[in-house]
Amino acid sequence: MADVRLEQVRKVYPDGHVAVHGATFEVADGELMVLVGPSGCGKSTLLRMIAGLEEISGGTLSIGGRVVNDVAPKDRDIAMVFQNYALYPQMTVAENLAFGLKLRGIGKAEAKQRIDAAAETLGLAGLLGKLPKELSGGQRQRVALGRALVREPKVFLLDEPLSNLDAKLRNNVRSEIARLHRRLGATMVYVTHDQVEAMTLGQRIVVLNEGVVQQIDTPMALYERPANLFVAGFLGSPAMNFLRGDAAKRFSPHGGRDVVLGIRPEHLRLSAGEGALRAQVELVEPVGSESFVHLRSGDHALVARVEPDRAPAVGDTAGFDLAIDRLHFFDAESGLRLM
Repeated sequence: MADVRLEQVRKVYPDGHVAVHGATFEVADGELMVLVGPSGCGKSTLLRMIAGLEEISGGTLSIGGRVVNDVAPKDRDIAMVFQNYALYPQMTVAENLAFGLKLRGIGKAEAKQRIDAAAETLGLAGLLGKLPKELSGGQRQRVALGRALVREPKVFLLDEPLSNLDAKLRNNVRSEIARLHRRLGATMVYVTHDQVEAMTLGQRIVVLNEGVVQQIDTPMALYERPANLFVAGFLGSPAMNFLRGDAAKRFSPHGGRDVVLGIRPEHLRLSAGEGALRAQVELVEPVGSESFVHLRSGDHALVARVEPDRAPAVGDTAGFDLAIDRLHFFDAESGLRLM
């Protein structure tokens, strides 16, 4: 395998639109790095530049210590898994797995060994003779993964590979990708707009917005110490609550400074008494082991995560306490974290 290094990598289109502004980060050898952000943030463009499918406008990209800015995709020793599977419908699973190996001149005996190993790893051994139309969505995605796996590339690139699957299949295939990474120790760069996928899969996460890298860290470090309001609001389900104006200043250690206070739903706790914050209950969502209580406090819409048997009724006015040691403060003008 190999590491991937980006130094001030930019993408500017002919119309002047800057899709990626000077991205700088390293994907370590054997690491699973996730690029996450909303639609249009530049994450897929970054992945396509690593793959060689998009021209780099500026900066340096290297794979395994080799600068590949002007190297053709086929010569970068990468394998890409796409959102739409991209399987040949007239070929069997075995033929789809073998196709790329034939193009690279891999002998039949070695190709069979690689295909059998990939099929065993991904649970495809009983499906090698089937056509893609005979497979479920999850099985097709595993074939797409297998086609990348048999290549034995330096780097795996995965572009929203689960977005066409239903919720249950997404969870299953996501687990398979995590197990595959642990087994292979492979270098993987994984693109998703789904912050749950990012948090559960990534060893580290690159958070992007409008083509700019916002923060790079481990999932829990991002969750517990977001660098700015965007990261704070994007990662977490339900999202972080924000209090502004006088409501924020009541709890702020920053004097009269204009701040935004952030509080995770699990740190907004139902009080036995009046509580530090009074709010009206607008909606209660039971989700099994917990309930999400949607609240209105003045101009602020909030969500609290509570035990289902303690959830107040819709229409009630309830008191809530804030876990003081778990508050987040951001500068109201710049959006940057203050503490």
